[in-house]
Amino acid sequence: MQTLAQFGDGGPGPWILLFPVIWALVIGGGVTLLRRTVWRGRHDARRPVVENGSPIAVLGHRFASGEIDEDEYWRRLSVLDEQFGRTGKGGAA
Repeated sequence: MQTLAQFGDGGPGPWILLFPVIWALVIGGGVTLLRRTVWRGRHDARRPVVENGSPIAVLGHRFASGEIDEDEYWRRLSVLDEQFGRTGKGGAA
């Protein structure tokens, strides 16, 4: 009687390659699911939230449209950072 564990001369058959493929799909699916749900929420939480109508967003839009130059942008941004209690460049709030 030939079983799944024996193929022809008693050794495992080519079906044995199916198990690593199944495990790779299970692990890949789990990682994909985590990246799309849990890990994305943590990553997005680290980004500073700036509302569209906030003074910092308005300043950024004015700089992007060319209304103000870079020196004026940084000068005004430092004032806004002090006013809203944010720390300097790259610091933690």
